[in-house]
Amino acid sequence: MALLIVIVWGLNFIGIYLGLKELPPFLFCTLRFGLSALPFVFFLPKPKAPLKYILGFGVFNFALQFGLLFSGIYLGLSPGLSSLVLQVQVFFSIGLAFLFFGEKPGFLKILGSLISFVGIGVVASNVGGDVTITGLVLTLLAAFSWAAGNMFTKKVNADSPLSLVVWGNLVALPFMMAASFFIDGKTAIVSSFQHMSWVTLAAVAYVVYVSTHLGYGLWGFLMKTYSTSAVVPFTLLIPVVGFLSSALFLGEHLTTWKLWASLFIMGGLIFNLFEKQIGKLTERVKMSFTAK
Repeated sequence: MALLIVIVWGLNFIGIYLGLKELPPFLFCTLRFGLSALPFVFFLPKPKAPLKYILGFGVFNFALQFGLLFSGIYLGLSPGLSSLVLQVQVFFSIGLAFLFFGEKPGFLKILGSLISFVGIGVVASNVGGDVTITGLVLTLLAAFSWAAGNMFTKKVNADSPLSLVVWGNLVALPFMMAASFFIDGKTAIVSSFQHMSWVTLAAVAYVVYVSTHLGYGLWGFLMKTYSTSAVVPFTLLIPVVGFLSSALFLGEHLTTWKLWASLFIMGGLIFNLFEKQIGKLTERVKMSFTAK
């Protein structure tokens, strides 16, 4: 089930890329939020939390994250790289948790953060082709928005993970409708609906019903059934699926610098996710040398 989720979420970046071929980013987000929320919001209970936390969750986790991510891909960052860069939300989350909840990161988490941001530097140093500085900055801001949304997630008690996702999409919907009207423009919206192909319809359906509903629903089940440490490391495979699927279906080139960037970013994530295991291994090595 965890591997199925990884594949679903890794392929999601292909769906976004294909949808953006015919849809402007904010209109695409509007369709995604609307179809994800309705009519399901009438059947799933509202999460148990003050309204301000639910609003914060929806604005940061959905409106800002996906508005910025879709715009980043639309403005020049390839799907494979987007799937990789978005993973730095882990380190933004660590920083925000320290600021707002006093959760002090350990040495290995800080080291992992520094290693991963070297990978971001590798991406930034290769602007051109399938990397634009605008697309990179917007995707980094999307990662930061996801991290900010995680802070609100800590404050929200939902009866089911899917209900939180559905209500979060409902919160994001009016913001994205306004953004689409004022930024995409009426002409672009009308033209997009008039010329929408079956490929775009399939992309929207995949992003909504497969990636959002199926993906988050199964993920919530795993998080409830197994320990976080057993489930979360599987997310390291999402950029792998993103890169391979982009290369296979879109012809994205796996150049040497992309592999180096992946190595740094994923390496930093490993330091973060396996901090306890690495710490224990280090202690054993120290003890063995002391014994000798």
